[in-house]
Amino acid sequence: MRYFYTCLSGLIFGFGLTLSGMLNPYKVHSFLDITRNWDPSLAFVMIGGILITVFGYRATFKRSKPIFEKNFYLPIYKNVDFKLIGGSTLFGIGWGIGGLCPGPSIAILSSNFFPSIVFTISMLLGLFLGKKLIN
Repeated sequence: MRYFYTCLSGLIFGFGLTLSGMLNPYKVHSFLDITRNWDPSLAFVMIGGILITVFGYRATFKRSKPIFEKNFYLPIYKNVDFKLIGGSTLFGIGWGIGGLCPGPSIAILSSNFFPSIVFTISMLLGLFLGKKLIN
């Protein structure tokens, strides 16, 4: 059942990305460029995701343990440091330039949209290099 629910959540996420138009990098660019034809639709997608997460977390943490695990795995490192701020800044710059973040970049690989292929390969290379340089 664990894999069924993992697959189901991925399908719902992918369908939501497609339905909301978030697979289109120009949607992100239109949201970030407030000087021209600003498109607020990304804000509504983010607000929807935040609301679902708030209610989901509340329901989840009312349980004594997760359904498919023995206990909750929560972050123990809670400091805001240079690595967090630097990584967040680099992620935001890449997101703004490319118009994609990891979920949509992988989702649109099936469309043979060449820029997404280049972006995804570069993203994976950045993940690999970051892991090697930081650890």
